[in-house]
Amino acid sequence: MANKSKEVIAEVKKVIVGKDEVIKKVFMAILSRGHVLLDDIPGVGKTTMALSFSRALGLDYQRIQCTPDTTPSDIIGYSFYKKGSDELVYNPGAVMCNMLLADEINRTSTKTQSALLEVMEEGNVTVDGVTRPLPQPFTVIATQNPFGSAGTQLLPQSQLDRFTVCLGMGYPDYESHVSILRDRNRDQPLDQVQQVASMSDIIAMQNEVDNINVRDELFGYITDLAECTRNNKDILLGLSPRGALAVVRMAKANAYINDRDYLVPQDIVDIFYDVTAHRMVISPKTKIAGITAQDILKKILETTKTPDFGAMV
Repeated sequence: MANKSKEVIAEVKKVIVGKDEVIKKVFMAILSRGHVLLDDIPGVGKTTMALSFSRALGLDYQRIQCTPDTTPSDIIGYSFYKKGSDELVYNPGAVMCNMLLADEINRTSTKTQSALLEVMEEGNVTVDGVTRPLPQPFTVIATQNPFGSAGTQLLPQSQLDRFTVCLGMGYPDYESHVSILRDRNRDQPLDQVQQVASMSDIIAMQNEVDNINVRDELFGYITDLAECTRNNKDILLGLSPRGALAVVRMAKANAYINDRDYLVPQDIVDIFYDVTAHRMVISPKTKIAGITAQDILKKILETTKTPDFGAMV
């Protein structure tokens, strides 16, 4: 199976300008069978990012705009009695697709947010006692506006832990901004995105990511990093075992898009912040002092002994 990572990333870059690292990490999350939370202000391209990937990968794409009156049945579907029979017929919800964009997820109720939990973790939908598998591959890309925007509420920690990575887009730099204005002056760059992979290609690439070789020393390194987050006085809630597994999967995807079939310590370092920061609960005293999760995690990486890869090969 050919590694089509470069072709996919190149197609998305036609639309999303100046955000190469974000594009790569979103694709790495897809390859790791994970889900993505895009946390940023409106208008920086979060929705366009998801749509670009769906087109480049040939995925069945659904978008749901989360509002206070969005219900769980909008997400997972519902059953109704078919006229003229005693049968319950399932009407699919938005999740019955390959890529679900849950736009502004923090504007909807906690009950509706919770409806995504089984979907994101198990890959199944249960309605009226009947469990149905989701199409494969399946990825949730959720967007949220920063807390404090009108009508938003924090996602529960249990749901944040289901997102493999939390990424921010940020404003484009000057040259990228000029390019965006010029390219969108008359044309729609999304129309230029070509499908370069199929669903079977994605599943094959995900299987190849699963088979990336990881030495025990690197499992130990990830465990050391996780222990540091759990024993840090500035962190009230450290990295869970689910979070540590997400570090492994994302690091393997990082190795894959760099054309390696084995993991090196830098693969872990490259994705550590994106996988762990949104899972941390920082103490109020630390927040008041102006210390961020990024500051703490950077120090943890600097002070944790890195395996000597030269001695491992």
